[in-house]
Order: sequence, then C-alpha cells, then structure tokens
Amino acid sequence: MTAPAGVVPDAASAAEYRRRGWWRDATFLDDLRRQARERPHRLAVAGRRVAAAHTDTLDYGELARLTERFAEALHALDVRRGEVVAVQLPNRWEMVPLIFACIRAGALICPISPICPPAELRHRLELTEAKVVVTVPEWSGEPLASIAKTVVDDLPAPAHVVVVDRADQDGTLGFAGHFVDVAREEDPRLPESRQLGADDPFAVLFTSGTTGESKGVVHSQNTIHSAIRGYVDALGLAGDFVAAVSTPLCHYSGFAQGILAGVLVGGTVAFQDERRNEVLLDLVTRYGATLLYGPPATVSDVCASQRAHPRDTRTLRHVVVGSAPVLQSLVDDIRDTLGARTYSLWGMTENGPVTFTRPEEPDDHAARSNGRPIDAMRIRIEPLDGVDHGVGRLHVRGASLSPGYHRRADLYAAEFSADGWFDTGDLARDDGHGGIRILGRARDAIVRSGAVAPVTELEAVIGGHPALREAAVLEVPGIPGGAVVAVVVPRRAARPALDEIRALVVAAGHDPRFLPERVEYVDALPKTLTGKVRKAELRRRYAVPAGAGAV
Repeated sequence: MTAPAGVVPDAASAAEYRRRGWWRDATFLDDLRRQARERPHRLAVAGRRVAAAHTDTLDYGELARLTERFAEALHALDVRRGEVVAVQLPNRWEMVPLIFACIRAGALICPISPICPPAELRHRLELTEAKVVVTVPEWSGEPLASIAKTVVDDLPAPAHVVVVDRADQDGTLGFAGHFVDVAREEDPRLPESRQLGADDPFAVLFTSGTTGESKGVVHSQNTIHSAIRGYVDALGLAGDFVAAVSTPLCHYSGFAQGILAGVLVGGTVAFQDERRNEVLLDLVTRYGATLLYGPPATVSDVCASQRAHPRDTRTLRHVVVGSAPVLQSLVDDIRDTLGARTYSLWGMTENGPVTFTRPEEPDDHAARSNGRPIDAMRIRIEPLDGVDHGVGRLHVRGASLSPGYHRRADLYAAEFSADGWFDTGDLARDDGHGGIRILGRARDAIVRSGAVAPVTELEAVIGGHPALREAAVLEVPGIPGGAVVAVVVPRRAARPALDEIRALVVAAGHDPRFLPERVEYVDALPKTLTGKVRKAELRRRYAVPAGAGAV
C-alpha cells in the first residue's frame, strides 16, 4: 500500500524509533522461533470451545511447527507476497498459527469478525482483494461458509474459501485437509525471502464504521511492536505472563495485546470462542492467569460470577480495562472479589494502546484517569473551537501510529493536522498527572454554558444501575439547545424512572446541567461490529419533532 505523504516517519524519526527500541529489525516470527528454541514445551495458547466443553492447546514448539505448515499451505494456494489472507473466525486456536504463517508467507492478515454482515464482508474482501478467506460453517445461526462463498463468487478477484471443521464441499476447501493434515514443512517449498520484514505492511484491521464505510487500518509489525512493547514494559510483564483475554482475536486488543504480546514475552494466552463472561474465571483458575483484559461490562460480570461461585484467583495481579471509563465501584469490586489491581487503558485501531495507568500510581487511579502515554507516543489536547473549556480533541503522534488506511490514503491524510498530529476524534481532559481522562467522541459532545459533558462517565454511571445492562447518553435535535436523552437497556421488567436516573447522576457528583431530560428503554443498543454504539442512529430515532419540547 502507499501511505499518504507526511504520515510515514522521516528517516531521522525512524532512526530514533529504532535507537529507543520501539522499532526493530526482528519480527514477531523471530520472537516465536526464539520461544520455540528456548521453551518449546511452554504453553503458548489455550483456546476453550465452550459449547463443545473442550480446550485446544499449543505449546511453543507445536505453534512454531504449525506456523511453517500453514505457511507452506498458503504457498500451495499461490498466495504471493503482499496479498491478503482474510480470517473470519471466532476465538479459535487456528487463528494463532495463521497470524505467524502470514508473516512467513509474506502475506497480510485481515481478521474479520464472525458477526460481520454480508454487505460489510463484501466491502472488506473487495477492498483488500483477499486471496484466501478462512471461515467456519456457521456462527450464531448464520451460514458463514455459504455467505463467504457467495460473496467471493461475485467479486472480480478470485479467492479460495477454506472452512474450518468441514471437509471439501461446494467449491470450498476443508481447513484440516489442506492446512493441518499434510506435514508440508517437511518438504518446504516457500523461499525464506518471502517473509515479511518488520516495516512491511502486516495486518489490515478494520474500524467500526460508526459514521459510514469501515476503513482498513494497516499496521506494520513495528507499529504494533512499539505499542505492545510499551504495554508490556509499563506493567512489567515477563515470561510468567498468563493472560485471560475476553476480547475477540479479530480486534487489536485480542490480536496484539493478547497473542502478539504473549509471544513477545514467552507467556500464555487463554481465550474462549463464545462470549460467556460468567465462566471466564475458569480460564484464570485453570491456567493461573496473571492478567485479565476486558471492557467494564465484562469485568463486572466476572466479579459477579466470583461473588456467586468463588474460585481461587490468587495468581491474578492485573485487570486491564479498556473501551470505556472505569468507575470507583468497579475498582473496589475487582479488589474485593478478585484480589487484583485495576488498570485503565485508552487506545484505538489506528495506534493500539496509547495511554494507561501504571503500577506506581495510587491503587484507585484508574477510576480517575486513562493514564499517561507510553514512551513511543505523544499526546496533546486541542481546545474546542479555540476556546479552552478544560477539555479538547485528543491528538496523538509517534511510533505506534498506523502508516495509513488500505487504499484510502486520502481519508487517512484528512485525519492529520497541518503539523502532523493525528486527530483521534475523542474528547479528553488533562488528569493533572501527565495523563488524560477520555470524555467521549467529539461528534457526540454535549456542551452547556461552555462546559463539556463527560459523556462516557455519565453512561458508565447510568449503566451501572443494578436494573440496567448499559446506557447511551446523547443530545438529540429538535429544541433550542438540544435535549439530553439516556437510552437504556433494562436487565428485567422493572425499569428505573427518569427521576431515579437523574438522582443517580447527581449522587455520582456530576454537573446538574448534564442531567438526562428523557429516558428511552430499548432491548439492545444499535452497535457496530466492534461494539461501539451507533449514536447517529439513536439521534435520528429520538429527535424531538419540530415545535415540541423535551419529554
């Protein structure tokens, strides 16, 4: 791909990144081979299949061998250097050797969610011109293999559809027969020169597409390495690292902070194919997890499960929470039920984890901050409309930043300021300790008398009501100044009234100017594939009719 001018670091910056150890000449495949030499029998991956009551495991020796086998299988399918391999799988063990096999074969990997709608799948496969699509027969009631074959057959570029857990059928290839059962590594045909270098495009990770067409964020191994190196070093993670990962392996968090960080330090990564938060602690106890990663709702479910059915969590040291703000109640719950410390993290697909709280800070700092930036990244807050309200748009730059969007260089270039800073689209405030607190998306900002509402914190407070699953807070048009609406998902038939929700916000210490003026109840919030709420859809749905007042 061609990155937009001004995005790729100049020679001096690239040299500085290497001097500081953020970038390197080695690759993640080199990390895997090193671990296979030094600790071949160390458990690398544990993939639990919840419905099947079965766990697939790979040690480092097995993972390295399967990587070579899978790379030869990609070569046999005529995958050439620079072409794309799309992987549409739930959290399954097959994803892990495929990541490293793509590096070995010189291909870019494009992870895709198994709940990707057909039209979006077509967009991603057409944009990347994927040469191979790996999927499963069905997921969540959807015939994924059939959908993938139909989409591929309608695209101008031919592609192989390879199906896990199924033999050759209806023009598709069985994954086991082609990738697993033939020991191709014993008669290698793939030239070493095909391997991706550390600076080559390596992964295409799609954004959520909350405002339109999703974009394929391209990362090199070095842009990812600099992010997870900062993550690993700040938390002091080493070879005894065992992570229980709740997020999808098709997202940056599971892909990089899970799999690639685990291989970087020689640790173990455990995951499960279904989103069953109440049984995540089974992974913690079985494998002695030292770190649990997930969004607040997932971690809250884990704490509730521990209270109902206590398990031995003495190995757990770090609970890292991303995607939404952490409240003091969650910090307390994690400490009291799991005996672990909470860390708050902020990042996005374009740059990975950029800020997070640190072990040397106060124990409850995660309840007030999303932390300081890693050494490889810099941050700045740009005041809204040139007026300093104490908050502003968060801009970032540094070694972890993607070189561009796949075949959308113009869209990526438009996200940069004239002096080369990337506009994240998030609102943040200075936490007073060299870090930030994320307040929400800039396009969703609610401003009253010059003050900006901490939307994400309001959502966390309201969604934390025991009768609610989650909440979205937004301003809808229709009356002068707009109306603040809380859209909530109840847990049961009993629904908290507006006055009760407003009292909850006041009790949490928030400005009365941002109290909800309406409450709407829904069975589920409309979301993107990455779990972000589609607020534009909610604004259209609940807009106040012309001439009407707030309800």
